[in-house]
Amino acid sequence: MKRLHALVITLALFLTPFIWAQNPLPKGLTTEEFSQLGRISFSQNRVTDPPTEPVRTMAEWEEIEYLVITWQPGFQNILRQIVQAAVQECKVIITTQNESSVSSYLSGAGIDLSQVSFMDENWDSIWIRDYAGNTVYSNNVGELALTDWIYNRPRPNDDLMPSAHAELLNLPIYITNTGTNDLVNTGGNFMSDGLGTAFASDLILDENAPGNPYGVSGKSEAEIDAIMNAYMGIDRYIKMPTLPYDVIHHIDMHMKLLDEETLLVSQYPPGVADGPQIEANIEAVVANYPSVFGTPYKVEWIPAPPSSSGLYPDNGGYYRTFTNAVFINKTVIVPTYRPEVDGPALERWQELLPGYNIVGIDVDNSGENLISLLGAIHCITHSIGVDEPLWIVHQPIEISAQGATVSIDARIEHISGIEEAIVYWREGSGDFTPAPMTFVSDNTWSVDLTMPNEAAVVDYYIESSANSGKTLSRPLVAPEGYWTINVGNLSIEDLSDERFISAAVPNPTNGAVSFRLSQIHEPVVVSVHNVLGQELYRGEIPQGHGTYELGLNPEWRGVLWVGFKGSFGTVYRQVLKL
Repeated sequence: MKRLHALVITLALFLTPFIWAQNPLPKGLTTEEFSQLGRISFSQNRVTDPPTEPVRTMAEWEEIEYLVITWQPGFQNILRQIVQAAVQECKVIITTQNESSVSSYLSGAGIDLSQVSFMDENWDSIWIRDYAGNTVYSNNVGELALTDWIYNRPRPNDDLMPSAHAELLNLPIYITNTGTNDLVNTGGNFMSDGLGTAFASDLILDENAPGNPYGVSGKSEAEIDAIMNAYMGIDRYIKMPTLPYDVIHHIDMHMKLLDEETLLVSQYPPGVADGPQIEANIEAVVANYPSVFGTPYKVEWIPAPPSSSGLYPDNGGYYRTFTNAVFINKTVIVPTYRPEVDGPALERWQELLPGYNIVGIDVDNSGENLISLLGAIHCITHSIGVDEPLWIVHQPIEISAQGATVSIDARIEHISGIEEAIVYWREGSGDFTPAPMTFVSDNTWSVDLTMPNEAAVVDYYIESSANSGKTLSRPLVAPEGYWTINVGNLSIEDLSDERFISAAVPNPTNGAVSFRLSQIHEPVVVSVHNVLGQELYRGEIPQGHGTYELGLNPEWRGVLWVGFKGSFGTVYRQVLKL
C-alpha cells in the first residue's frame, strides 16, 4: 500500500500545474480528483457475470469496424486529422453533445461523414483508451462483445461510456463490477497479442491491492489473473515494474505490440530517464516469457524524443513517445513532435510495417499540446472489432537454406468455416504465384514451398476465404505489404536459431511439451538430461521438420535440458517440469 499511496501523491504533485485545467482534464489525476479518492464509490450500479463461453481478446492489428473517440473542442485539429485518416479504413463513432458544430467542422474540412456517427452522451475527458470497452470474441471468432473495467479516475460519465457504445451497437457487454470481480484497470496499461497473452505494468496490482482508494475488494495477483481470464480470455498476464518518471504508469507510453512476437519499445540515451528500467523490464520479458510461437520476442527500439531544448522526463521534459500509436486497419497513426525527430521515427515505423499507411499527427504544439497532459494518439482513440472476424495467425519465416523445403503454416478461423487458403509468393520483384494451402488439423493450414537453389529473396503473404464469402489477407495490407524470406547458405549458428528449433510449449509443464522444428531435413537425435547431467531419455526422429511432441515421464521434476543433435551440432532447450 505504501507504493500505491506514493503513486497517488506523486500524481497529485506532478499535476499541480493543471489545477486550472478542469476542462480539459489531464490523463492523470487533478488535485481535486486526488482529494476525492477514498471518499467516493467507483462502482456503478451495473452488474454482469463473466462470459459463459471462453473468450478471446482481439489484438490491435486485427480488422476493426469502428474507431471511437470523444470530441474535446480544445483538440479539434488533432481529432479532425484522426477522423480524416480513419474514415478511409472504418466507421467512426464520435461522442459529443454538439453534433451540429462538429459535423459542420468536419464537413468544412472536406471529410465525408457517411462513415461517421455521433453519440450524444455525457463525458468527462478525452482519454477514451482508458475507459472504453475492449473487444472480445466467444470461442475465438464467435460472438462480438465488449468487456469493461472500472475506470481508475473519479469520472463517472467516462466510466459509463462502454455501456453506451454497447447499447448503440446492440452488443453484449461484460463488466468487472460484480462482487470480488470488481477490477480497476485502464486501456493504456493493457496490450494483448490476440492469443491469450497480455502485458501491463504493476499498476494493475497496486490499484487492486488491499486498502486501495477505489473501494474495490483487495486482490492477489492470482485473483486478478483469474478475472482477466474469465472476462477476457487472458491466460498469461505479463506484468512489469512501473517506471520512475512515467507517473501514470501506462505501458502504451513506452511500448507497442506490432504483432504476436514483436515489441516496439522507446529507447532513451544511456542512463537517461526511464531508459534503464525499460531496458531491465524488456530484458526480463525476453528471458522469461517466450512469444506464443515458443520463440523469444523480437525487440525493436525507437528513440524517445526530448524537448526542442533537449529535456527528458527526468529533467523537466514531457513524456514524449512514438510508441503511443493506433492501428486502424491498414493505417497507423503515430504522434509527432517536430520535423528533425519525426522524420526518422516515421521511417522506422514504415520499415517495420511495410505497406501500411503511416500517418503522423502533431501532439506537441502550442495550440493543442496534448502531450503536456500526459497522453498522445493511442490514449484518445479506441476500437471495436469487426463482426465475424476472419482470423489468421502466422509466424513469418525469415531465413532459409538454398533449395530447402519451407513449410508455411497458419492458424485460420472463421465462424462459417474456411473455404480455402492460399500462399502467394514470388522470387525477386515479379508477380506473385498462388500456392494452395492444405487443411491439416485444429484450424491449421499448410503448404510446402521449395526455395531457390541460389541466394535470393522470396516474398509471400497469406490470403484466405471463409465459407461466408469473406476474404482477408495477412499481412492485412497485402499485396502492398508482405513477409520476406532471405535465402542463402546457412551456418551452424543459423540452424541453431530459435526459428529452426523453437522453445518448449508449454513451459513450465506438467506433462508433454512441443517443439516447432523447421528446415532440418535429416534425422535428429533427441535427448533429455537433468541438471546433474544424467541422461533420462534418448530417441531419434526421421527429420526436424514440423511439430515434435515429447512426452515427459511423470517422475521427472525440475529443470530439464532437451537436446537436438544433427549435422548442425547440438541445440539445447530448457524445460521446467512441475
